[in-house]
Amino acid sequence: MEKYAKHTDDELVALYQDGDYKAFDELLARSQDRVYQYLYFMLNNEDAANDAFQDTFVRAIMALREGRYKQNGQFLPWLLRVARNLVIDRFRGQRTRRTTPLEIEDAQGESTIDVLNTAAYSEPDVEMATVLSESADDVKMMINRLPEEQREVVIMRYYQELSFKEIADLTDVSINTALGRMRYALTNLRRMAAHRNLYLAV
Repeated sequence: MEKYAKHTDDELVALYQDGDYKAFDELLARSQDRVYQYLYFMLNNEDAANDAFQDTFVRAIMALREGRYKQNGQFLPWLLRVARNLVIDRFRGQRTRRTTPLEIEDAQGESTIDVLNTAAYSEPDVEMATVLSESADDVKMMINRLPEEQREVVIMRYYQELSFKEIADLTDVSINTALGRMRYALTNLRRMAAHRNLYLAV
């Protein structure tokens, strides 16, 4: 695999599409942990996550073979979109979108966060990073109890290490909305921690 290590993701995609199937092994090695982690947190079930993981890469292989991936240096976000679509497919028809009391939107359907203020980007990151430094078991339990949209943005930001712009693009919302969901997630995590007498230094 060393011969592939210096290639970018898009270069590996091109090699795979040209018939070098080992190039896909490198793509898999680079992305599998982050994809599985996303699926496990979203589905909260190991068997379901394993099934969705396999389906994600089957769909990805088919898309690559059919030339449906546009090389733009965004292979991991694209792969996570494939995984996210699988999660949506699994829940489609089983639930309607639930809105929590914390989800307050303006007339245009946007969370009321000023995206021109750079502090709007840094503040949620700093506070959430502190939350995630607490007991891993406690944090995982609380994250799993978040509303789906809030849980998803936390996972993408801190476990997949995506930017808010990438999260917004991936989930088809504005950066404003992605930031708003992060703030509501932090508020909910604080409330859950207080209810369980856990201390979060935020």
